[in-house]
Amino acid sequence: MRRLDELDVWVFDLDNTLYPSSCSLFPQIDLRMRQFIAERLGLSLEEAFVLQKRYYREFGTTLRGLMLNHGLEPDAFLAFVHDIDCSVLEPCQRLDGMLEQLGGRKIVFTNGSERHALNVMERLGIERHFEAIFDIAAAEFIPKPQPETYRKMVQRHGFDPRASAMFEDLHRNLLPAHAIGMTTVWIKGEDHPDFPVVPEDDISHVHHVTDDLAGWLEQVVHAQAGKV
Repeated sequence: MRRLDELDVWVFDLDNTLYPSSCSLFPQIDLRMRQFIAERLGLSLEEAFVLQKRYYREFGTTLRGLMLNHGLEPDAFLAFVHDIDCSVLEPCQRLDGMLEQLGGRKIVFTNGSERHALNVMERLGIERHFEAIFDIAAAEFIPKPQPETYRKMVQRHGFDPRASAMFEDLHRNLLPAHAIGMTTVWIKGEDHPDFPVVPEDDISHVHHVTDDLAGWLEQVVHAQAGKV
């Protein structure tokens, strides 16, 4: 693992990473997934919820399970589930300032859609800092944590993973990043309802843990400034 001031590519997950889970944005998406499944498959909301969560745990995204098991076309699903109210997010001046000062390339790597990522980043006031979004369509709908998707993301954007860092709110999604040489940063917020952290979890693939993304980036900015 390289020193933080030697890294020059910064890869960020989107939901519950660039904004805290306490904002309760993702629960809107969660509910709309349930509604979509219920209507499309003729299920009750309770039955749709069970299927939604089973597919998420088994396939990495609910969408992947629907595509494989029901032949679902993804565009309608993504448009519906991401039609949400982003006003619950507040512009984050502190994060904006740290991203402005952080040297290197910045990329968003998300299992969501590009449109959703842009909506979120615009609301946070940070979209100008990112050169690219590698979304679920760019991944050919094969989601994190499938290792091939990480390799595809690195290849598309042409960087050495050993000179990069990845930020994620789910530590399991950092395992493939670690495997290809990326420095890994776990943004540890509230327990994820589908993947709660338990004492038995192996987190040896996590290099850094923080509950304050902007504060952590501030340390990197200071390290970079000291190197100049």
